[in-house]
Amino acid sequence: MASTTDSAPASCKVMLSKHVANRLVAEVQEGVKTLERPPHLVGFLANDDPAALMYAQWTEKTCHENGFRYSLREVPRDDLEQAILAANVDAEVDGIIVYYPIFNNRQDQYLQQIVDINKDVEGLSHRYIFNMYQNIRFLDPETKKQKCILPCTPLAVIKILEYINIYNTILPYGNRLFGHTICVVNRSEVVGRPLAALLANDGACVYSVDITGVQKFTRGDGLKKGRHEVVDLQGKTLKDVAPLCDVVISGVPGDSYKFDTSLLREGAVCVNFSSERNFGPEVKGKASLFVPSIGKVTIVVLLRNLLRLIQNSRLDDVKPAAATERPGTLEAAS
Repeated sequence: MASTTDSAPASCKVMLSKHVANRLVAEVQEGVKTLERPPHLVGFLANDDPAALMYAQWTEKTCHENGFRYSLREVPRDDLEQAILAANVDAEVDGIIVYYPIFNNRQDQYLQQIVDINKDVEGLSHRYIFNMYQNIRFLDPETKKQKCILPCTPLAVIKILEYINIYNTILPYGNRLFGHTICVVNRSEVVGRPLAALLANDGACVYSVDITGVQKFTRGDGLKKGRHEVVDLQGKTLKDVAPLCDVVISGVPGDSYKFDTSLLREGAVCVNFSSERNFGPEVKGKASLFVPSIGKVTIVVLLRNLLRLIQNSRLDDVKPAAATERPGTLEAAS
């Protein structure tokens, strides 16, 4: 188990995301060694959001530390469409990331769809999103050579859950969260809903909580279904479902929201993926393990996705993403 902070009570381990990130970085570096040239990631910044700029700067730093090229292109938002289309056909560009929000409306969804699927490191293209929700894990289901790209933040949460052994590697691939009940506080289309779907597709019973209510994501009793189904739980609130969960994951933006620790089941695992602190210090008195942030893992997952794109496009037997596929992980071969 990763190291803890000295201030935490003996009953709670506080795990920093750097421990997971460091392990993934080592695997990413193995993949880079198989390439003839450094992978080139282009980031598009078309807003004045300080969080987006910070994410871009962290991405640049992580790229340079691990043998990747990174170019940040700051463009007016009205020019972004053409800039993306140009990068799509630029042979020097291996991956594209756009720092959202841009227009903060459906136009952002349009921009997500025009990024070439072969360069979409964020996994936001329709094909990737469709496959994720349908629990289709390959672009080529018959030959199973081209693995789908998954959105970075949900995948980062999953890599953390794998690291702390929430995934049970004794169970068959695809069922390794069976028996776990997980609460995800956030149902955004970018993070919360995809995360709930991924966890349910891997066998968990997931309660997805948002201001609009509670939804239950499962694959049915005994995992009888091949993909998750969603049921609205009319009248249910966070207070009803949180005490049932052995894992609670929260990512509510804004500093006004705090998770009510009294709702936690004794010994629950808590993960915060918001830039704000959704859990107060008192969580350490109730949880068995607490992960206060995931940002470092998200950026390394971005690089792993880029290696996956390169692997998918190659016709030879050298597979740069193979180094990131460890037994028991979400991306390992079934």
